[in-house]
Amino acid sequence: MSIRVVNIPTSEAAKVLSVEEGHFSDVKATEIAPSSLTKTLAAFANADGGEIYIGIAEISGSDGNRKREWRGFQTQEDANGHIQIFETLFPLGGEHRYEFIESDGYYGKVLHVEIDKSIAIKKASNGKIYKRRGAQNIPVNSDDDIKLLERTKGITSFESETVRYPVSELLESSPTSRFMNHQIHTNTPEAWFKKQMLIHGDLPTVAAVLLFADEPQIALPKRSGIKVYRYRTSDLEGTRKNLAFDPITIEGALYDQIFSAVDQVVTIVEETKVASKDGLSEIQYPREAIHEIITNAVIHRDYSIPDDIHIRIFDNRVEVESPGRLPAHITPENILDERFSRNAVIVRLINKFPDAPNKDVGEGLNTAFDAMKSLKLKSPEILERPNSVLVNIRHERLASPEEICMEYLETHDEINNRTLRGLTGIGSENAVKKVFLRLIDGKQIERIPGRQGSASAYRKWTGGTEETTA
Repeated sequence: MSIRVVNIPTSEAAKVLSVEEGHFSDVKATEIAPSSLTKTLAAFANADGGEIYIGIAEISGSDGNRKREWRGFQTQEDANGHIQIFETLFPLGGEHRYEFIESDGYYGKVLHVEIDKSIAIKKASNGKIYKRRGAQNIPVNSDDDIKLLERTKGITSFESETVRYPVSELLESSPTSRFMNHQIHTNTPEAWFKKQMLIHGDLPTVAAVLLFADEPQIALPKRSGIKVYRYRTSDLEGTRKNLAFDPITIEGALYDQIFSAVDQVVTIVEETKVASKDGLSEIQYPREAIHEIITNAVIHRDYSIPDDIHIRIFDNRVEVESPGRLPAHITPENILDERFSRNAVIVRLINKFPDAPNKDVGEGLNTAFDAMKSLKLKSPEILERPNSVLVNIRHERLASPEEICMEYLETHDEINNRTLRGLTGIGSENAVKKVFLRLIDGKQIERIPGRQGSASAYRKWTGGTEETTA
């Protein structure tokens, strides 16, 4: 099979030569042994994916410093050993792509390889497991580290671990009673729990305690609650000084947690006022978006990590941060299209409760995005952090800041930086200054003469030649 060869301009070749080796990228000389290459391939696949350029050599210059040279393969056949390794590591043909790139004036063809985050754990040809961290391929040796990687991949789940919690209390709890009354069954609660493999020996599983205990937090402290914060600021980070009140802790079984957290957040949000063209008005977030994002955080978080879910309510946004990275092959880019449940038992059984919080299984985030769009607000932003996932729900309209500014001036004589920040949800004063400058350059607005510093304001352009600094 012929491999695609792409001829790139010299300017792009220079970029390849200057690729910074890091968490998502690496360069290798053609002389690298295919077996050694598998360490990097496996490390990328076991972490977040990445790309490798094979055919970039590092040599010592006359000044003693290392520099790079483009030294590609003379023919495609010369790279056969490396390509065969790809097929061995990724036998089903997915999770990787490759092509040759060449450029006029540079020697040979560089093999460009893209590696996706893999579903399964990949081993190098020496039988060892590696994971990419920064620019290094780190061996994963200990049983605990391998178990953690398995959970990250979704191969195993903490929800199946057992907990020292009295089975009798679980069987007689309020959540169990409500749940069983809603089911069509002929079994006793204990028989049903055992049939669902929620009890192993004399101990319940993590999933059983989270779903059916009156207070799961007794058995699973610091890993099964929700904290709600209200910060009176639009800054990137909240601080103690702008915390409106002590954080609210929400506990109980997962079903109750979800509905309590949604009610709490909606109540706090409705008390928040922002600037609008008609003066101060309540923030409007669709309840469906808040509900789906909180539900998603509760049922998909990594319960092996001893931390709570954190919901932070700012003047211009709501942040929902859940412990654990995205599982298996899920990324922020494909999360709306792909499906994978880290906690398959929790997802399945909470759906059997009356008025299930995950009524449309697999559609939660899509519903949240659609709900935001229906109010003409920007879509939620999903960020993957080193040990958590952050969903940012911004009170930021789909209209451009410039459009919002001119719309406001249709019914008001003037506008200032603070007002436009409130209207748009933009947290940065400098970013809003740039909006004003663009409108001044376009002769849409002008600065009101004689107003300086915090009193500065702008009005519709009158045709004058006033100062244009924002």
